[in-house]
Amino acid sequence: MLNFAFCLKFMKKYLLILLLFIGFSSCNEFQKALKSESVAEKFKFGTQLYEDGKYAKANRLFVQIVPNYRGKPQAEKLMYMYSKSFYEMKDFYLAGYQFERFVTSYPKSEKVEEAAYLSAKSYYLLCPIYTKDQKDTVDAIEKLQVFINTYPESEYISEANVMVKELDFKLERKAFEIAKQYNTITDYKASINSFNNFLLEYPGSILREEALYVRSDSAYKLAVNSVEYKKAARLKTAQIYLDSFIGSFPNSDKLQVTKDMLQEVNNQLETVNTKS
Repeated sequence: MLNFAFCLKFMKKYLLILLLFIGFSSCNEFQKALKSESVAEKFKFGTQLYEDGKYAKANRLFVQIVPNYRGKPQAEKLMYMYSKSFYEMKDFYLAGYQFERFVTSYPKSEKVEEAAYLSAKSYYLLCPIYTKDQKDTVDAIEKLQVFINTYPESEYISEANVMVKELDFKLERKAFEIAKQYNTITDYKASINSFNNFLLEYPGSILREEALYVRSDSAYKLAVNSVEYKKAARLKTAQIYLDSFIGSFPNSDKLQVTKDMLQEVNNQLETVNTKS
């Protein structure tokens, strides 16, 4: 029993030493390749590292030799690995850019469809949350749409469509939140205008009920707090918006609140008309 325990302990130490030795040798080999003046050696060892999933190390070697392979037969393979290494390192900005270059440089490559897809997906992965500036989202939608139009039969088409749908909703949510924010800060005119634009641009939005409600709320608050000479027109607008909400969503949990607002609008309209 003691002999077995001793052997097990010895084997663990041996394996640890072996692993450290292998790791040290591999690191040594990488440093040697990194400092080597042989472009072929860098290509060969970089390819080995890439295939072993050591993308960051492979990338460091590829960076050094990319210019040397332009116009050569191995350039296509190198540029694909170089682009993919950025993707695997989650450097999506450079991955998107390099894959775009690959597609342009090697339009007949068997990897061109995958490269085009990964380029578009890289831009998708760069997109911020909806509360931030959405320029990258607009760019990503454009890139994905180009891919969908170019490769309508692609195996990646379903995923590309899902990504476009998600990004479209992000823009939709951004527009909705901007309009809602105007209501929060009591800029009711801006809120109404923003929601009108939102409803025109996204007529089938899942946010339509809330959009119509907040627009009605903005119109109501603008009208009842209005100066006298503008009150009648604003009350009539509020009446139209409130009627529209009630007619569109008769089962809404905001129905009673909306009806109360409409009743107040009708009462004030009657008073205004009596004074006239």
